Amino acid sequence: MDPTIIDGRDILTGKTICIVARDGMIESVEPGCAESGPWLSAGLVDLQVNGYRGHDLNSATMTPQTVSAIAREMLLTGVTTFAPTLITASKEDLLTRLRNIAVCCAQDPLAASCIGMIHVEGPHISPQDGYRGAHPLEDVRPPDVNEFEQWQTASGNRIGIVTMSPHFANSCEYIRHLVSRGVLVSIGHTHASTEEIRAAAEAGATLSTHLGNAMAAVLKRHPNPIWSQLGEDGLQAMFIADGLHLAPEVFRAMLRAKGVENSILVSDCVALAGMPAGKYTEPIGGSVVLTEDGRLYMDGTDLLAGAALPLVECLGRAAAMSGLPLREILPMATSHPGRLVGGRGELKPGMRADVIALHWDAAMSRASVEQVWFCGTAISAGALRM
Repeated sequence: MDPTIIDGRDILTGKTICIVARDGMIESVEPGCAESGPWLSAGLVDLQVNGYRGHDLNSATMTPQTVSAIAREMLLTGVTTFAPTLITASKEDLLTRLRNIAVCCAQDPLAASCIGMIHVEGPHISPQDGYRGAHPLEDVRPPDVNEFEQWQTASGNRIGIVTMSPHFANSCEYIRHLVSRGVLVSIGHTHASTEEIRAAAEAGATLSTHLGNAMAAVLKRHPNPIWSQLGEDGLQAMFIADGLHLAPEVFRAMLRAKGVENSILVSDCVALAGMPAGKYTEPIGGSVVLTEDGRLYMDGTDLLAGAALPLVECLGRAAAMSGLPLREILPMATSHPGRLVGGRGELKPGMRADVIALHWDAAMSRASVEQVWFCGTAISAGALRM
């Protein structure tokens, strides 16, 4: 098979490069001979995707086709690897949704290649208002090793991240079991104490889910779960950097506290992400409003009803909020999460040939996708949309 040749400029170094891809893998990355060209990056990796463009992973009508559709939508936004994310639900509903993802992967090789792992966010979270977020209270429950094993069986062993609150009495036992099974444990939606968070990290928890969000409206100055997670060196932080979930000064301070190397960007996008601005009625949240700038809020309030921007748009906002150049922001959406899904998100020989060409508007601090190569093949909207 003839190789695919991709010429452009490496965002991380500014140098022109020539990528040679064969059989879906990067064969070589050599100095380029062109004086200019598109900015090239590894494909984006998003560890928290609830839905997109009207397709909802947490809906009662979710099917294997829902997962296939989201995988294709993700590719068009430059996300070549993602973690379909299931939130708190009844035991039966969670198992059904996990089985649907497994069926999708068996029937749809493209979607299976896009799915790096499944992220189960809940149901072992705080029952308290604020900390619980939009998760249904009636389905919040303590961690259960047997239930987790049922999840893994239903998913075909695809669960890679579980978000939980470590305030439950058996949290550390549960965390140790998941870690022994190769699953990442992330702390989120939690009112846990500093001691409980430290114990969770010592038991093997390594991540914080959308740090700074899903918190009570009123917090103690200190200690509180934000400070406790920021100060825990064993926890990498995942951030929603859409400029709406975290104020610029908050994101900047948290990023400085954790350090870029220990930080990951996620979209946490919901089904209304990518949809036209307007008023919608949702099963969770009721009447909601989506604005042109991606703000999704409950009608008549100032309360956010989810995240509605794809990861590529968060890159520019993260750069603007932090004051860092795009080359320093980009690894938080490529190589850092890519390491957690078995090695994605880097342009180097031996890696899968997932490449995106980006347009970078420095004046507006906005990145947009010009072209996507998935496993070395250029893709188009017409060929992907179902």
